Amino acid sequence: MLRRMSKPVSGFSKKNKEEKIQWLIENYLVDVPNARELLTSYWHTNPKTQGLHDDFIENTLTNYYLPFGVAPNFLINGTLYALPMVIEESSVVAAAGNAAKFWLDRGGFKAEVISTEKNGQIHFNYFGKKTALETFFESVQPELLESIEHIQKNMKKRGGGLIDLELIDGTETLEGYYQIHCRFETGDAMGANFINSCLEAIAARFEEKAQTHAAFLSEDTLPEVVLSILSNYVPECRVRAEVSCNVSALGKTEQEGITFAQKFVRAIEIAKSETRRAVTHNKGIMNGIDALILATGNDFRAVEAGVHAYAARNGYYSSLTHAKIEDGIFTFWIELPLALGTVGGLTSLHPMVKLAFSILQKPNAKELMQIVAVAGLAQNFAAVRSLVTTGIQKGHMKMHLMNILNQLEATTNEKAAAIAHFADHSVSHANVTAFINSHRNSS
Repeated sequence: MLRRMSKPVSGFSKKNKEEKIQWLIENYLVDVPNARELLTSYWHTNPKTQGLHDDFIENTLTNYYLPFGVAPNFLINGTLYALPMVIEESSVVAAAGNAAKFWLDRGGFKAEVISTEKNGQIHFNYFGKKTALETFFESVQPELLESIEHIQKNMKKRGGGLIDLELIDGTETLEGYYQIHCRFETGDAMGANFINSCLEAIAARFEEKAQTHAAFLSEDTLPEVVLSILSNYVPECRVRAEVSCNVSALGKTEQEGITFAQKFVRAIEIAKSETRRAVTHNKGIMNGIDALILATGNDFRAVEAGVHAYAARNGYYSSLTHAKIEDGIFTFWIELPLALGTVGGLTSLHPMVKLAFSILQKPNAKELMQIVAVAGLAQNFAAVRSLVTTGIQKGHMKMHLMNILNQLEATTNEKAAAIAHFADHSVSHANVTAFINSHRNSS
C-alpha cells in the first residue's frame, strides 16, 4: 500500500475544530470524499452538550457512539435492578438479561463487599545502609502525614483518607530499590487524583527531610524518588457475588439439572487449570463488567488491568469464577477487585452517566461494586451455559444477524424476511448474503 507522505504539524492543539478537521482531510483523508460530512454528522445537536464532549479530551473532532442498552430483572440482595450497559458486541446485553431472568426465579444474586482499601506507592532508589533508611523513615513519618493534611481534609470528613505508610525493601528483585507503600480509603470516589496528590506531597517531604538527615550525610548517599503513583492492582478492594440453588432446579427434569450442573462445574475447572481457556473465559466476564463500567463513567482500563493481575495472583492465569456441587446444591461465584467511584470524574459531568446512575437507583460505591460483580457473574453464567448446552455460536450469530443485514444494506422488508428465515436456519455471512441475493432476485 502506497502511503501519502505527511509533514509534522506544530501547534495542532491550538487550532480550532474546523482547522483540525481540514488538516486531517488534507493530510490523511483525501481519498475519503465524505470525511467532513461523516465527522460533523456525529456532532451533538445541542452545542452545550457538544462543548462538554469537546472538553473531555484534547483535539476532539467528533463523537464516537456506542449503543447504550439495559438488561432488566437483576435481583441483587433482594432489590430488583435494571443494568445500563454500553457495548458494541451483539449478544452481551441479551445474555445478561437471560441470566438475570434465569436466576430471578431461583433466589437472585447475593453480593457482598469484602474490603474497600486502595493503595499507591512512592518508588525510590537508595544505595546506603538499610538500617539508616529504616531509622529515618520511622522518625519522619509524622512529617509525612502532616504534609498531606490539607489534601485529605475533606476526604477525612467523608470517612476516608490515608490509613498507613509502610517502607518496603525491594532490593532482592532490583538493586537499590525501595518503596513507601501507602494504603487509602476514598469513600464513594474512585480516588485516583486524591491518591496521586497525596503521594506526590509525601514524596516531596520525604526527599526534603532526607537532605538534612545526619546518617545520609555521613554516608554521602540520599534516597532518590523515581516516581509516585497509585496502583490499579487493588486486591484489598474486593467484592464477591454468587448464585445458588438445588441442582434439580437447573433443568426441566432432575436428571437434566444434575447433568447440566456437572458439566458446568467441569467447564469452570477447565478454565481454572488451562490458561488459553481462562483468558477467553475471563474476557466473557469482562464483557458484562466493562459494559457497566462504561455506562457509569468509570475507568474500564484500570479495572481490566487490576482484574487480570488478580487472575494471575497465584503465579498462573486462571478463572475468576468458581463453581461447586455440595449436598445437592449448585453454587457459582466470583470474587474480584473493583476500585469504583460514584462521585467525581465523569460521574458528575456526563449526562448519560448521570442517567445510568439514576437507572441504578443512585448506588454508593460499595453498592456499585456489588452490581458490577453481579454483571460479570451473570455474563459468565450465560456464556458457560451456552457452551455446555447448545454451543456459543447459535445465540451469538442470531444476535449478529442484524449486523450482517446492515452490512448488506438490507431494507426493512428484507430484514423481516431474513429474521423469519433464520429463526430455524444456521446464520453465517455467506448464508445471509445468499438469502438476501435470492430474495432480491425473486422480487
